[in-house]
Amino acid sequence: MKIQERTGAGAGRPAGPAQPSAGDRLPTPPRERKPALAALAVLLILLGALGATTLVLQAGKRVEVVKITREIPAGSSVTNSDVTSVMVADDPSIHYVRWSQLKGLRELKALSTIPAGVVAVGEMFGTGSKLPAGKSNVGLALKEGQYPTGIEVGDTVAAYHVTGSSSGGGSSSSAGGGDPLIVGDAKVSALPADKSGSDLVTSTNFAVTVTVDSDKAAALADAASHGEVALVLVPGTGN
Repeated sequence: MKIQERTGAGAGRPAGPAQPSAGDRLPTPPRERKPALAALAVLLILLGALGATTLVLQAGKRVEVVKITREIPAGSSVTNSDVTSVMVADDPSIHYVRWSQLKGLRELKALSTIPAGVVAVGEMFGTGSKLPAGKSNVGLALKEGQYPTGIEVGDTVAAYHVTGSSSGGGSSSSAGGGDPLIVGDAKVSALPADKSGSDLVTSTNFAVTVTVDSDKAAALADAASHGEVALVLVPGTGN
């Protein structure tokens, strides 16, 4: 009788093994460490920081260069009053004229007309004057009264043939009956370094170089050799 009760009591039990309770978890295998990936991540971070630092340093590297403040006609040299210094980002591909090179720059000539407002680069200057085709430079030695006060490089002037006054107090128009105008659109390309100072102390002549059409150069030079040239500033061209 006892045997049957025990058998009956065991009939209701499941045949499989006992399952763990809901609160129990199976042990998980330890995570596999990947030191190579961690090292790569650190390396990428360092490279990114280095690149950003390099860009900041390059952007901050600036140099002092020459900037043109007044137009420089072809064949003319710069003076201290024609330039100023500015700071720009250094770029080895651009041949900037450094401010420290200004003294040497004054000994060179503009290969073509250089407008005001540009930063000077080496390709703009050379040892010789390269005037446009059909143009010539003519040097004039003028007395007081034969040129307008305040004349500047880059001004356009008209050159007239005049008869010189022995008193030096002025000039009168040519009495030959012809047109006294020699050239109406000469460009002032060079003046004395100090127009108001030492250059005029030792000489009564005022040296002016003008650029004219080549077919007018001979007549202008001939009149200048006799001191019979007067310059008149063309309205609207003064600096």
